[in-house]
Amino acid sequence: MKITTWNVNGIRARLTHVVDFLREHEPDVLCLQETKVEDDLFPREAIEDEGYELSIFGQKGYNGVAILASHAIEDVVQGLPDDPADAERRVLGARVAGVQVLDLYVPNGQEVGADKYDFKLDWFRRLRAFLDARYARSDPLVVVGDFNVTLDDRDVHDPEWWRGKILCSEPERQAMRNVLAFGLDDALRRHHESSGIYTWWHYRAGAAFVDDGLRIDYVLTTPSVTERCRDVIVHKDIRLQKSPSDHVPVTAILAD
Repeated sequence: MKITTWNVNGIRARLTHVVDFLREHEPDVLCLQETKVEDDLFPREAIEDEGYELSIFGQKGYNGVAILASHAIEDVVQGLPDDPADAERRVLGARVAGVQVLDLYVPNGQEVGADKYDFKLDWFRRLRAFLDARYARSDPLVVVGDFNVTLDDRDVHDPEWWRGKILCSEPERQAMRNVLAFGLDDALRRHHESSGIYTWWHYRAGAAFVDDGLRIDYVLTTPSVTERCRDVIVHKDIRLQKSPSDHVPVTAILAD
């Protein structure tokens, strides 16, 4: 079973990339973030023509998450339980082929000390409370998405330049560690311990071509899924294509 996460930075702008990825890699589940489109304008037909079911939770112009699956999508959950009615659409959960999948687009935070930074830290706290209330460590759970945090300096091309800045500050890292403490493993690090593995590169100055990147996209797994995970692949080549997202897909390969 293949489960992929990908911040596409606009599904309509990257639809060709997504369809090409589905055809080439045939993931069982593809979780998208930052779809940037209202649900009734999501390009469903192009995805359904590839044999995938969809669950979408989007909004106009920004945010938005979607789950594409080659199996039935069941028990869908949208948002965090304490979200206000006008909350940004960042959370989508479902059960696919016996695996609980939670697709997240974590707030960026803007800059350390900003109101949006405090909102991000509190969002992580609310996420942990949601995990505690809805799931158990014994569940076959995969939490994926764009977390907008580097867990440690191995995830940063230039750790000293980024030291204390947004995406790399210690409070953000601690907030994410608190989520992991629910009982989640960083699946990639179970197979690849070295530094220099990145999932995001800014668009400036050809950053992807000099590998000036960060790892901020994750596949997190509970122990039963960790045992099934045979590898985690970062599809870096997609970042070097024409008009790409600034993120690349990350795929966990699970034994059946």
